[in-house]
Order: sequence, then C-alpha cells, then structure tokens
Amino acid sequence: MGRLGELARLTDALARPPAVLLVEGEAGSGKSRLVAEALRTLDTAAGSGTNANGPGNDGTPRDRIPPTPGATSPRRPVLLGRCHPLREPEPFGPVVDALRDAAALLPPPDELPPSTGALRLVLPDLAAQLPPAPPDGGALLSARRLLAQGVRALLTALDAPVLVVEDLQWADDATLDLLVRLARDLPPRLALVVTYRPEDLPPGAPAPGAAFRPAPARTGGHEAGAGHGAVGAPVRLERLEPLDEREVAELARSVLGPAATPELARVLHERSQGLPLAVEEDLRALAERAPASPDRQAVERTGGTGGSGGRAATGDLAAVLAGAEIPRGLRDAVTERLARLGGDGAAVVAAAAVLGVPADEQLLTAVAGLDPEAGADGLTEALHAAVLRETAPDRYAFRSPSARQVAQGRVAGPRRRVLHQRAAAALGTREPRPLARIAEHTLAMGDRPAWQDLAQAAADQAAALGDPGGARRMLRGLLDEPDLDPRRRGRAALALARLAADDVDPAASVQVLSGMVADPRLPVADRGEIRLALGFLMAVHSGNRAGFDRIRESLEELEERPVRAARAMVAIAMDERDGAGRRSGEWLARAEGLLAANPDEDVSAAVRATTLTFQARDGDPAVWDRLDELPRDSERPEVMRQTTRALYNAGEIAIELGHDRRSANLLEESRRLARLTGIPYLECYSRLALIRLDMLAGRWDLVEPRFARLGAEFDDLAMAGAERSLLFGRLAAGRGRLALARDEFEIAARFGQRESQVTVALRAAAGLGGLQLLEGDTAGAAGTVGPALATARQADAWARTAELLPVAVEALLATGRRAEAGEVTEEATESLTDRDAPAVTASLHLARGLLLGADGDPAAAEAFTRARDHWQDIGRPYEAARADERIAAALAASDRTRAAERMAAAERVYLELGATTDTARCRKLRRDLDLGGIGSPGRRGYGKRLSPRERQVAELLAQGTGNQDIAQALFLSPRTVEHHVASVLAKLGTGRAGTAQALARADAEDAAGEGGG
Repeated sequence: MGRLGELARLTDALARPPAVLLVEGEAGSGKSRLVAEALRTLDTAAGSGTNANGPGNDGTPRDRIPPTPGATSPRRPVLLGRCHPLREPEPFGPVVDALRDAAALLPPPDELPPSTGALRLVLPDLAAQLPPAPPDGGALLSARRLLAQGVRALLTALDAPVLVVEDLQWADDATLDLLVRLARDLPPRLALVVTYRPEDLPPGAPAPGAAFRPAPARTGGHEAGAGHGAVGAPVRLERLEPLDEREVAELARSVLGPAATPELARVLHERSQGLPLAVEEDLRALAERAPASPDRQAVERTGGTGGSGGRAATGDLAAVLAGAEIPRGLRDAVTERLARLGGDGAAVVAAAAVLGVPADEQLLTAVAGLDPEAGADGLTEALHAAVLRETAPDRYAFRSPSARQVAQGRVAGPRRRVLHQRAAAALGTREPRPLARIAEHTLAMGDRPAWQDLAQAAADQAAALGDPGGARRMLRGLLDEPDLDPRRRGRAALALARLAADDVDPAASVQVLSGMVADPRLPVADRGEIRLALGFLMAVHSGNRAGFDRIRESLEELEERPVRAARAMVAIAMDERDGAGRRSGEWLARAEGLLAANPDEDVSAAVRATTLTFQARDGDPAVWDRLDELPRDSERPEVMRQTTRALYNAGEIAIELGHDRRSANLLEESRRLARLTGIPYLECYSRLALIRLDMLAGRWDLVEPRFARLGAEFDDLAMAGAERSLLFGRLAAGRGRLALARDEFEIAARFGQRESQVTVALRAAAGLGGLQLLEGDTAGAAGTVGPALATARQADAWARTAELLPVAVEALLATGRRAEAGEVTEEATESLTDRDAPAVTASLHLARGLLLGADGDPAAAEAFTRARDHWQDIGRPYEAARADERIAAALAASDRTRAAERMAAAERVYLELGATTDTARCRKLRRDLDLGGIGSPGRRGYGKRLSPRERQVAELLAQGTGNQDIAQALFLSPRTVEHHVASVLAKLGTGRAGTAQALARADAEDAAGEGGG
C-alpha cells in the first residue's frame, strides 16, 4: 500500500546492473518489505521472460510490456546480510554473512581470481572453495585492500548477483568502508541494495549511504535521485515516507472492510504517524475486537459492503483505538507469542534475546543449554509461533529489535547472566574469535577484569582487520573504566592516540585525549605521546593553531623518546603564524639531528614531505621533480600517508602559485592514494581543492552540487567549512548576492584567524576587501587588506597573494595612498625573484597596471594585457575577463575599436559564467565609455515577458536578495530597482516570496511555447 512508485523504480533499477540502490526509512516504514517485493517481482519477471519493471506508478501490471534492452533476463542470486545494534559491531559482519550463503553458487577454486583467497580469514566455512590466501594478508594496510578486492572478485565471479545489506545504521566502520569501496568500483553485473534507518544514526551523523550517494531531487512527493555519482554506476535513493491518511484508510479497508471509516482512518493515522508496521499492529488488534456481526461476516466472505451492523461497530472501534495506550500492538503481540512457548522454545528464545544477532542452530542450542534434539525442537516451536524467523539459511533472529527487547525483558537477571556466560564460551570456540561480541557478553556478566582483557584484544583485532573506527570505540570504552590499571590505561591511551591521526570525526578522541593528558598516573613519556596526538587532532583536523601549543608542550615529555620528539618538531615546523614560519628550517634541522642518531623510516618520511611542502610554498621549481621521486608502493602505512600528504600539500599550494594543470594531477593522485590507504581527511581535502579548481576554470555550476556531496561525507573538518565559505562567497558576489557574500567571507576570515597557515586569512581578506570596493567602502577595504598584507609580510607568503595583491593596491589607491601601493608592489616583486609563481606574476602585472593608470600612463593597457595573457595561460577565464575589462577602460580614449573588442570579450565570459554583478558592471562601464553594445538588436517592447534587465532583477529576487543589494549588484539607483521589482512582480503575478516558483513557471511556459512553434 502506498509504495507502487517506489516498487517500480527499484525493480527497474535492479534489472539494469550495475546499480547502487539506497532505501531509507524509519523503523516500521517497510524497507525490507519493499526490497523483498522488488526482488520477487524481478525474479517472477525473469522466470517468465518479461521485463522486470514491476507495476506501473498507477498500479497497472507490466507483464505485457516487452523486455527493455539491457535488462537482465536470468534469475538473479540474492545474497543477504544484516547489521545489528551491537555495542561493538563485528567487523565486516553483514557482508561475511551474505557471502557465506554463496557456497552453492561458486565456481571451482581454480576458476576464481587469486584475490578471493583473502576471504579465507573471514569465511572459514568456504575455505575449501577458495584459492590459497595471499601472503601477509593480515597486515593492517593490506588487509583492508585485500578484503575489498576479494569481495569484489567473488561477486564478479557470480552470475549477476544482488547483494542486500539491511539496517546499515548499525554497521561497523569496516563494513561501511568495504561497501563504499565496492560501490565506487562496482562489478558490472552487481546490484547493491542498502537499507538504513535515519532515526537510528548517531546525532549529527550523515546518512550511511551519503559517501556514495549523489544529491537527490524531489520527485512526486518522494525524494528520489538517479544519476552517475562518484561511484561510477547508476545510483538511486528511495526514501520511504510515512503513509498519508488516504493510504492508511486504504490499508484499513483491506483489513476491516466497511468498518474502516474516515474517522477510524484519521485516528489510525494520528496514532501511527503513518508507519505501516504500527498501522498493521493496530489493525490486527482491531480485527480481533470487531464484533462478528452477520453483516461483517458477509463482508469477510464476499468483500461486499456491510449493513448497519458493520457501521455500528465503527464508532466502537475508533473509541477503542483512540483510548489505547501508545505504543501497544507490538509488545502485546510478542508477549502473547512468548507465553505460548514450551520450555525448550522459551529457552531458545531467551538465548536468541541474549545473543542479539542472527545465530545458527548450534549456537542457539549451546547458549540455551539444550541437547541437539531439544534445541531443534525448541527452535522449530519458536519459528512456528512467529517469535523468531529465518533471516538467512541457518540464521535465526527476532522479527524486530522491539520484539527482542520484549523477550529480553522477560529473562530474569540471574538467568541472563548464565546465558551470557554460555554465549561467551560458545563464541570463544569459533575461528576467528569474534572478540567484540565475546567482550560484550563478558561485560553483561559483570566480569569487568575479564572484559578489560577482551576489550584490549578486540581493539587489537579490529585494528589488524582494518577497522580503526571499531578499535577506537573499544579503546574509548576501556578508558572510561575508573579502576583501569595504570599500565593498561597508558597502553590503551597510546593505542587510541596513534589511531586518532586519521579520525574523520575527531571530537570524541579529542575529548578522551584531553582528559588523559591530565592523568597523573600516566608515565611522562606516554603523556607526551598523547599530548602530541592531541595537538595533531587540534591543528590538522580542527584548524586550531592552539594545537601547536600542545605539540610544543609535548617536547619536554618526549625526551626519553627521541623519534617521537623528532615527529613533534616536524609538526611544529608547519606553523607559520606570528613569525613561527621563519623558524621552520630550524625545527626541521633539529628533527633531522635526532633522526641521525635514532633512524626511523616513518618520521624521515614526514621530514621529506614537510621539506617538499616548504619548497612548493616558496615557489621552488625543483619541487616538481622531487615529488615524482616519492614512494608510491611502500608497505609502511605511515610512509604512504606522508607521500599522500606531500602530494596534497603541493597540489593545494600549486593552485596558489598558478600551476592549475599540475595541481589537478597532484590532487587526483593524492585523492586516489588517500582512498586506497584509508586516510579520509586527506581524501576530503584533495576533493575540496579539486572543487576550487573547477571554480577557477569557470565551471561554477559544479561547485555547489559537489560541495553538497562532499559535505554529506565529511561534515566535521574545519578546512571544509573554510573552503566552502571562500568559494561560496565568490559565487555569491559574482551572482549579486552581496549580503550573503559578506557573511561567507566573514566566516572564512574567522577560520583564518584560528589556523596556523596564513592562506585562508589572505584569501578571506581579498574576498571581503573586493566586496567592500564593489560597495564603495574604500576605507573599509583598506582596513581589511592592511592586516592581511602584514600577515603575508611576516610569513613571507607573497607567492600566495595572487588574490590579495590587486585588491590591496586598488584599495590603497582609492584611499589616496599611492606611495604605499607602490611599495607593496615592489616588495612583492622583490620577494618573488627566482620563484615559480605564475598566478602572483599575473597579479603583479595587474597591480602595475593599476599604478600606471593612477598616474595617467598609457602603458597601463600593456600591463593589463600581460596580466590577461598570464591568466589565459593558467586557465582562469574569470580573472582573464577582469583583465580584459581593465584593458578596455585603459584604451577607451586612445583605441576605441580595440577597447570595444576587449569589453565585449569580458562581457561574454561574464554571461557564460552567470556572473550577474560583473556583467552589470561591464555594461555600465561600456555605456559610460560609450563603447557600444555587443550585437545589440536595439530596443523593443517585451509586453508581458521580462526584459533582460528585469530578468536579472527577477533572478536576484528569487535568491532572496534585497533591493539595496540588487542596486549595488546591478549598478542601478535604488529608485530604478524599485521600478524594476514592481514590474517583475506584476508580470510574474506573485509576491517576493513566490518569485522563484513563478520564474520557473514562466521559463517552462516560454520553453513550451518555443517548442510548439
């Protein structure tokens, strides 16, 4: 009921592998039912040779529609795995459960790719059907990669399988990572189906599928997205919304017949909030309570309409439902079923309640304390009573988590302890031992010393299996123990500190590590390492230069560990604020001195990466060849991390220098390596910089959707917020949303004040100062750029002032400070001698042109031309257009033909980019200089249609822009804007709030008219 559209879309997508299908909905919304129905429809259509598209949106069967080209015909094997709400989920659990059922589908071992041998460790039941395991398969770095490759190869070997992973909100980090890797390189005949509950996600967490889901578009009342995202395969999101009152009424009529009146449907909908499971439970209860009158019996027999007896019962049913306790149906139903069980059945159900996840018959029997025959009888009884169900071959669990909670509540405390003890013992005999699950049962038994031993071992196991998130969670739980032995506390804290370096969401680790450094029971050297890790998290992940204070504090504590002290010195060298950058070389030299006496490959790699970063920052042309020499295939995770870091740093700095094409190559490589080696924050940063390159290359329309996708995956990294504000500020300024632009630049400026690197501060000042010049606030602009120039001077960061220099010179000239503007230009020129920085070179030509123009020197046009040529060589059309605009102004008095050409060229670029403010400024300047139009057909009447100027005003109104900002953006007087706004609203027949919808409607009507013509 109410799911026909979703069913049709899901079935259609399943029929066309490869595809990634995301089904989102709260508990009880029918996700599993929808997926099962789609698979059934697909299987039925395949078996009958018809197209597997399911029913149409109107419910019409499609069994007469011929197969769609490209749709899969044979029946598809389905592999199902479920995630479970464990305190410490088992790494790769749902995928392992799904693949365990592929035994009958596998070809002989000699026909499987060698990489599938990596699965022997996690699929011991299939070991005889798999090739030999690769050597060193348990290494931390290679294990995750090998497992992902093995899973992909195994799925590729099957015949067009469907892999279903349900309840991904409870998945462990290792499973999430594996699924994202799989989705981004999907086997050509695989359909991956993922379901999850948004309400069970941690607070503030993005949806589990967001890592591989493009931004959805709202269609037909449901959010559905279909397209080609980062995964390289079609992706669809089906969000199961609650049923509306009409759909609840339809469901009620299917159960109660004529007794389901509109009043009853209204109460049902209010109680259930449209959740199908809750509606069904209430309807079952109502069906049992409804009087079996002759009229009702006739309805049930014939499906006809009832008489007065059925209608008379309606009011009673509504009253019963309205006065019932909420929630109700599920608990009562489960309790009733439990009460019908005999001794063996109750024992098996109690065991299932304590285990909490689907279990096989052997495990259930062992935990229940039964012999095999009694265990089989008890399991059969529980299945017949609909208390348990078979979730997969030889895997049994409750029908819902709520049912498990009801059953668990009926097990008395002493009995629960015995069951947990049996569960831990039974799981301890399995290989590999599921240590996280054993630890959970041990803790439930109240044996905290044993739990501490297991928690440490489980953390080590998770790290070895490539699940650092699971290891971090286990270690945090261990550190919460108030009576933890100091030595174990130190070991756990050190392990957490070392795992925290690549944490995407470091807040929890920062909190724990902050508490640990204050613990007087820790050895001094351990405290130093923890303080060093804390400083890394603060400085690198949170963009807070106070983290460098923590790193400096760690040096004295690390005297006994010179290698870690050297690593701290390398980190300190990266701080360039408040003059610290001038001592960077000294810190690196001290680190190298320690390493000479205490060699360490990992820290040497950090020294190398930092040295290359400094070379790039200084515009040293030798750095590019040295980057090619970095190791790309080391078996040491830290060496690979430092290679990835060096590539990212150099690629990001290359944007500031103006080597955009080289930057794109470096950033693509760092993004790829970061994903392969499991360094999410470096993947995020690389993708951020690539979005910036899109903007600089004129691909403005890609910026917002790519940020949306990235923000869904990485929402806690400071740099993401800074870069977003800088680029969105530029977009807003270009599109005429000046108030929004001001807000974004001010946010970026606050980020810049906290960061240890000066680049964000310089770019934020350039954006805000440029906006102030546009608004005519020349004094404000000069006040903004002054401190930024001082920062650039103090950090010797002139090679990264391509955005700032022209704004600074223009602001100084506008406030009558010609001499200071000249001094700044000369200082930057001298600092850039022998540096390879094309972007700031172009900016210097522009600055010199501004100085020459202020002096009335006709050579200004030539300086602007050199700037334009440099920007074109770099590949930045917007900056080249700004230079063309200045060329036109400089030539207007001496060469009107060339001036008109350059002004027209600038205007065309602005129009292509959608730069409303720049287009308006360009046209105003063209009129002021009397340079003519660009292909203007002359004035004409527009009648009820919007004129080009009204169109600009309408687009700004649709974005929520106020009249004052519209006037500034379009270089019009406020009264003129008032006139245009009134005309726009009259022609569109709407108020300000409805401008966007009315404008879209008018565009659609215009397009339809042109098509019909």
